[in-house]
Amino acid sequence: MSNAKVLPLLEPDAVVPCCPPLNERPMSAEEAEAAAKMFKALGDPVRLRLFSAVASHEGGEACVCDISDVGVSQPTVSHHLKKLKEAGLLSSERRGTWVYYRVEPSVLAAMGALLAGPTKTA
Repeated sequence: MSNAKVLPLLEPDAVVPCCPPLNERPMSAEEAEAAAKMFKALGDPVRLRLFSAVASHEGGEACVCDISDVGVSQPTVSHHLKKLKEAGLLSSERRGTWVYYRVEPSVLAAMGALLAGPTKTA
């Protein structure tokens, strides 16, 4: 008997971005605060490299042991990963000694919607 369960898939339009697309309307103070937190976390080159390494890793998740070669010490890598998690950009799961990180598809979709948004016609 298996105790595996089937998880539901998220529908693309089920993604709720933190903010409206930038070209849709001016952001409220709360929306700007949420977007700034995300951009601030990605504003560091090491964090951006780590985020990219996780997002592009085969299988959609990466062990910290596979992504720590970004030119800084391991404690610094852990600090930057923590900041990315606090900003809601990464989630993690401990498996034995290692921690695996993933970027939820909804995060990438929400970021894309914020930056791209619908195109306005003149």
